[in-house]
Parts: sequence; C-alpha cells; structure tokens
Amino acid sequence: MQGGAAQPRRVPANLERRFAALSAVLGSPAADETVPGEDEVAAGYLVVRASGASAARIAIDALRQPSLARTKAEPDQIQLVMRASLPRYLPSAGVSLEFGECALRAQPGDRAGRHGTVLLTVATSKLSISFGELRPLLFRPVPVERQLQTLFAAAVAHLLVVADSLDQHGIRPYLTGLAELVLRSALRTELNRADAIATRRRDAVEYIKENLADPALSADRIADALFISRRRLYQLFDDGDGVSGRIRQLRIDRAKELLGDPAHAVKGIGEISRQCGFANAAHFSRTFRKVVGETPRDYRDRVLKG
Repeated sequence: MQGGAAQPRRVPANLERRFAALSAVLGSPAADETVPGEDEVAAGYLVVRASGASAARIAIDALRQPSLARTKAEPDQIQLVMRASLPRYLPSAGVSLEFGECALRAQPGDRAGRHGTVLLTVATSKLSISFGELRPLLFRPVPVERQLQTLFAAAVAHLLVVADSLDQHGIRPYLTGLAELVLRSALRTELNRADAIATRRRDAVEYIKENLADPALSADRIADALFISRRRLYQLFDDGDGVSGRIRQLRIDRAKELLGDPAHAVKGIGEISRQCGFANAAHFSRTFRKVVGETPRDYRDRVLKG
C-alpha cells in the first residue's frame, strides 16, 4: 500500500440522497430553536424549555422563582434538548424537520466519536401531560436513565435516515409520543427525587421533636443522626427559616400545647421552658412573645379561661 494521505470515506449514494432530501428543509432556525452546544447540555441529562410567544416571560420567571409557582402563562410549545448518538453521515450543518407545531432538529458532534444534540419541539396542547405538571422540569438539567437515552437516540437516528420515505402526517404523532415518553419518564424520576427529599425532611423533623427538650440540639447533631452532611440538611429546609427556625417553631408549638393543657396548669413557666429546650425562662418568654404575640403566662390564662 502506497503512503500518502488517507482517502476520505465516501458517503453511500442512498444515504447521500436521503440526507440531501432532509437538508432541503434545513434553514436558519429561529432564535429559540437554536440547538445548544455540547457544553450546554451534559450527556445523560435532559433540558426542557418553553417555546413560543410566552417563552421569554416564563424563562425570566423561572430565574426569579425556580418553582414557577406564580407563572400563569402556558407556552405554545415545549422543547426537549438531549445529547444523542446520531448517524455518521449527518450533514455538518445539521438537519431540521418541520411538521407544523412539531419539529425535530439534529446537530452532529463537533468531532468524531462525540454525541450530537437533538432539539425536539412539540405543541403543549398535544401532550396529555398538563403544563403545570411539567413546571418542575423547566430550564434546568434533569437526569435521564441510560435506557431512555438509548431509546431516544435510536428513535431519532432511525427517523432521520428514513424520514423522506415516511408519511409526513404520521411523523407528527410519532414525535409527540416520543416527547411524551421522555417527559413522563423524566418527571417520574424528578417526583421520586422530590419524594426522597420529603422523606428525609420528615425524618429530620421527627428527630427534632424527639429531642426538643435538649438545649444542645443543633444542626450538626441532626445531620449526624441522619447520616447526611450539614449542607444537605440545610437543603432540606431551604423553603423557610432554615433548621434553627424549624427547631424554634417546634419548640413554640410544644410550649403552646403544654400551656393550653389543664393537666400542666400547675407547672411553672420555667419548668415548661426547660421541657421545650429553652436555656432559661427569660429567653423562652422573649421568644414566645415574639412568635405568638403575647407572653407565655398571658397565653395560658387566655386559653385556659376560654
């Protein structure tokens, strides 16, 4: 074999014709249809974006409040962005397929061996999942199980190769169904994660209740008891006053129970403060008045006489 530069590999004629047909519909995508680069979408993750007239507003609201609880607008379309193994002969400029409210855009990797990126756009109204259910997935990377990644990549790759020979009206429900499968699976994963957080939070609250009488109760001690880091513990209570705030509120709640129970009417304020984990009666009275709006003694008199 003579030396010299390696000859470029020729694209098979049948695939060349197929991608030529697909590339005929490739144009300059709109700003919100641009496929993110590989650095923007990590392998193994899904990014769900809003598309359409209300997308900008929803994106801004998502940054201000991740839960999107105040957002009322529903986007015209939902976009799914995921890394995928694409056909080797995909044009370097990518391929775009348009089917009205449904679209598929595929961009190959920047070098050999790298996965490409797929942008799948579907009409929100065509999904059986409500937009409210999809809110937890918007505008942030969501982990996708490997089996689902493989299925998605294979479905997209096969469609790109044979799309010009398929009924165009049949492709639309196919892509919508693929999007729904991915979204439902990702949502299930996210709900399981949320449930795990809720379970951890309940365990932490239960431990706090069991140890309220101990003035030395602290975040470090709670974290050690649950076998989690202090940082992880604070993440469980990032929706309110934090760990110390939750301890304080539970102590006040316990104090109100004791103060309002006739069986404990003979107990002094100092004794009740100790049972609730306060360092001394003065600190208890100040904290109770700040939270409840009246002193422990006034609260007891009002409740027991009522």
